[in-house]
Parts: sequence; structure tokens; C-alpha cells
Amino acid sequence: MNILWEIGLQAVEIMTLVVGMLGMAMSLLLLFAPSIARNLSTILNRSMDVDKKLLFLDKSIRTDELIYGHPVIVGGGMVAASLFALVFFFFKVDIAEFARIFFGPNNHSGVGEITFQAVAWVGKIACFLGLAFGLCLLVSPATMRRIERNLNTYMETRSFVERLDRSSHDIDAFFFRYPVFFGYLGGAISCLLIVLSILNLLR
Repeated sequence: MNILWEIGLQAVEIMTLVVGMLGMAMSLLLLFAPSIARNLSTILNRSMDVDKKLLFLDKSIRTDELIYGHPVIVGGGMVAASLFALVFFFFKVDIAEFARIFFGPNNHSGVGEITFQAVAWVGKIACFLGLAFGLCLLVSPATMRRIERNLNTYMETRSFVERLDRSSHDIDAFFFRYPVFFGYLGGAISCLLIVLSILNLLR
């Protein structure tokens, strides 16, 4: 697992290096050839119809026929799966070992343990909720249906889609109004990213 961790870190460092080089190229264009940078920005600008892409969000997906049509099977499955997961979270999982595998032997008592402890607690809460829902389905599916209907809420996504559909050129105009400032700022940030990436890759 340490090898996988190192490969992941190197991949992140390479991507950071690529982003830094692209940012440096854009910064140099802003400093020495802002017209070319503006033309490049115009070429790369794309308009996407998000109304069609997000249309599926407004669809109503009916799952109650499957769940309430077979309450014993679904409820029993939820109870069995929740109990199995609870046994794992309470008796089998070793937080320190997970932290040592993913974060290395020197960091198992720090950020790694806190992260996996939080994940374990989220898993335990989800298992208790699944156990409660499963028992409710087994004992009284009508009560579970009433609870679900009370919790069901309809969210209108039209305003969100309309906001995404608006095109704005304010950001481009702001950048190209002060090309020297943003050129130096972007160059400094890109230079820092490039130096840090190269140092991490060469260590």
C-alpha cells in the first residue's frame, strides 16, 4: 500500500507541475502578448446547454413499488447487512493499522487516525439507521411509508439551471483589464508550483 501511496503522490506532483507550466505560459502571454491571450480565451470559450444535460434531475424515480412490494426481503437484507457492518466497525476494524497502511508508519497517530476514526463513526451511524429502517420495514411497512412520504421533498432545479445557462464575460474582461498585474501574479504562483513539484519529484 505504501507503493500505491507513493504512486498517487507522484501523480499529484506531475499534475501540479503540468498545471504550473500551463499557468506560466498563460501568464507570459498576459505579460507580453495580451491580444494572443484574449484570442486564445475566445477560442477556448464554449457554451453548453445545461438544460438538456441536467434534465434528468427533474425526473421522479419511483422505488416504493420495489421496496414496499417486498418488505420482508428488503427489510431483512437491510438488517443483515447493517448487523454485518456493525460487527466489522466495532470488532474487526483496526484504525491504527489502516492509518499505518495509507499514511505510513510515522503518521499513524496523527491525521490518519483522525480521518479513519471519522469514517468509522459515519459508517456506524449509517449502519444504525439502516438497522432501524430495516426493522421498521419488517414490523410495520405502512409506518415506514408514512415516514418516507413526510421526508419526501420536491426541489425545483429550474432556477439553478437558468443561472448556469447565463454567459458572463466579466471575468475575462477583469483579467484583460489588468494584464500586467495578473501576469506577474499568475507567474509567481506558477513558478512556486513548478519549483515545489520538481523538488518533490527529485527527492
